[in-house]
This record gives sequence, structure tokens and C-alpha cells, in this order.
Amino acid sequence: MTALPLDLLPDSATVRPDGGLEIGGLDVVDLAGEFGTPLFVYDEDHLRARCQEAVSAFPDGASYATKAFTCMAMVRLAHEEGMSLDVSTGGEIQVALAAGAPAEDLVFHGNNKSVSELEMALAAGVGRIVVDSFAEIDRLESVVSGGAMAPKVLIRVNPGVEAHTHEYLQTGVEDSKFGLSTVDGSARAAYERLEKSTAVELAGLHVHVGSQVFDVGSFRNVVAELGPLVRDLRPEEFSIGGGLGVAYVEGEQAPTITEWGRAVHSAAEEAGIEAHIMAEPGRAIVAAAAVTLYSAGTIKEIPSIRTYVSVDGGMSDNPRPVLYGSGYEVFLPRSTDSERAMPVRVVGKHCESGDVLVRDGHLPSSLEQGDIVATPVTGAYGHSMGSNYNMVLRPPVVFVKNGDARLVIRRETYDDLLTRDLAVLDAVD
Repeated sequence: MTALPLDLLPDSATVRPDGGLEIGGLDVVDLAGEFGTPLFVYDEDHLRARCQEAVSAFPDGASYATKAFTCMAMVRLAHEEGMSLDVSTGGEIQVALAAGAPAEDLVFHGNNKSVSELEMALAAGVGRIVVDSFAEIDRLESVVSGGAMAPKVLIRVNPGVEAHTHEYLQTGVEDSKFGLSTVDGSARAAYERLEKSTAVELAGLHVHVGSQVFDVGSFRNVVAELGPLVRDLRPEEFSIGGGLGVAYVEGEQAPTITEWGRAVHSAAEEAGIEAHIMAEPGRAIVAAAAVTLYSAGTIKEIPSIRTYVSVDGGMSDNPRPVLYGSGYEVFLPRSTDSERAMPVRVVGKHCESGDVLVRDGHLPSSLEQGDIVATPVTGAYGHSMGSNYNMVLRPPVVFVKNGDARLVIRRETYDDLLTRDLAVLDAVD
């Protein structure tokens, strides 16, 4: 197996002559020593560059999909670079507002927004609400009739189009929990209802075909499919959502945000769509910006079968391999450019046979217990989907830039695990 493809690393990554990896001007092995492992390391310049690219590709409106990776530092960074924020729960609203993002720059998603979440959004003055069902329209109208200010809304439409991605990541097919169907007329009926409603200000249409989509043709197909409806309804805004894929392993290739934007705008022009074209990238902003660092523990060689490399994290900090069978590369950042000749399976420390991080990986044969092991392209849906399974502590996050490391999320402590456990109070009594 060859050395790690360097195009999977963050923008500022450099490999020294001795093979050591630096990101943001800092040795990542030294970062592991300073902050411990597991550790998420994000290249701040990479994050800012992708935000700037998104704003340029979609000048009418680019929202960062906070579900990909959320913390106050990330919200502030995205907003500083001109992006609004896509939020989908009361918790994401809370973090965005706490970070100082103006409420009018939030776009509120979700297929089952509660009355309390809608009340929270309207009280804060959230800029857009993306309506997902007739039941939600009823809830929204009831909240507004109680005295809340009429919000701007978009209708999430389901075009019945299949994207080329994992079935769990397809959100634009007819059989989906998301959106109002264009096939059975629900989307048009909802639009016509909201046009007449005094409870909302109808702003436009929204669509999201799926996630981890490599072929921009999928987005072109959606725009073409919705063209007649959009031309007929003439909304002010039309959002293509997010879902642009990124390369995770050697041999994968993904379009850039710029290429995505060109394809969407070209398709909209061909379809005769005159609305403002908006988008909501998440994974494409943050995924390749980060690497996760682990410490190698037990190295278990099973003759004629495989070698297991157990690390001090696992499915609690990256559940994607368990959920979707997602592939990752693995390497030794002390020897980044070395040939990876030894087949390995990198596994976590959880009491699950399925706790696998890299199913078919390769590492240099010089691997030793205690080595720092790294997986690249872990900036999206790792930390944000993490858990405390087996009461494992969630790892910290550092942003690195120009030789400085900034801790933006601290490591959990064992005391943190008890903060919501009321039996602690009983024990004290």
C-alpha cells in the first residue's frame, strides 16, 4: 500500500523531510502530547477558505449547515466569513445565538419542530423557517395566532429524485420523512395555502436531494425536475440545500464547491428559474479541515487473518463507519510519507464487535504501542454525532493557525458525566 494521499489532508498540512506532519504550522504529534488523545485538530485557514468559496459560489445566500460540526467558535467563524447558519433543533439555535450570530441569519430546519422550538425561534426572530409538513403549518399558525410575529418561510419540497449516494443519505426520494411531495401535489397545495396565510411571509422553496453526493448531475436533475413548478409559482428564493460529497479515501474524487455552484446556477438558468439561488453546505466546509488523533493501544495479530489496532476512541467519536459503512484512511503522522505495508483493522475501545473505525486500513510495519495514529477527513459528523457510549469521555477540539493552537471545546471529565445524574444529589443527601 502506498503512502497516504496528501490531498486528503487539510490545506495547511505540510510533511517535513523527516516525515512528520504539521497542520497550521504545528507538529500534530506534539499537539497530541499537549492536549491528549483522542483529539480533533481543525485547520482554521481551511475552514475560512471553504466558507469564502461557498459565499462566492452562492452570492444570493450560503448557509453553513451546523449539524456537520457545531460549536460557538465554528459558528462565529462561518458568520465572520459571510455565511448564515442552517440550524435544525432548539439546541443548535441556542448555540448559534450564544455565539453571537444574529437571529435573522438563522435558517431553521427539521421534520418535526415542536411548538416550543417554534416559539423559541419566533421569539428570537429567526430569519427563515423551512416548513416540512402540513402538520407543521398548523403548529406554526397556532403559535403566530398567539401573538408571535409572522416569520418568513420556505417550503421543503420532495422531488422524488434519487441521488447517487448511500440509501440512508437519500432525502429527496418519494419514500422519505422529509418534505412535501411534488409528485402527489402536496408541495403546490402547501405553497398555495401559505400564500393566503396571514401567519407567515412566504419566501420560497427549498429542496435537499441527499448527502455525500459526488455527481453534480444529481443537483442538475433536481433543478430540471423542479423547473416547471418553480417557474409557475415564481418564488423569490430557491434553495438547493446541501449534500455535496467529499473524498474520504484514496481514489475518490469530489467536485469543489465552486464547481457545484456553477452546475446549479447553469441548471437554474436552463430551467428558466429567476429566483435567488441559495445553498447550505456543511460537510464540504468542514470534513477535510480536520484529522483525528488517537493513541495506539493493544496491537493484536491473528495469524493468517488480520492485525487489530485498538485505539483510545472509536464509535463514540466517529460513528459513521458503524452507521453507513463509511471508509477512512489511517496513517502515522510521525511518518506521513512512509509506505503503509501492513494491513490493519483499526478498532475502538467500546464493548461492541462493530466498533470499527477503519475496516481495511494499512499502516507502516514500524507501528508500535503508544504511537499516534491519525484518520483524515474527520471534520464532519464525527464530533457532532459523538456520544458517551460506555461512558467514554468526548474528546476536545483545537483550531490551529499560523503556529497557534486554540482549544475551542475542552475534553469532558468524569465529573461531567455526573452533572445530570440526579442520584448524585440523593447520595449527597
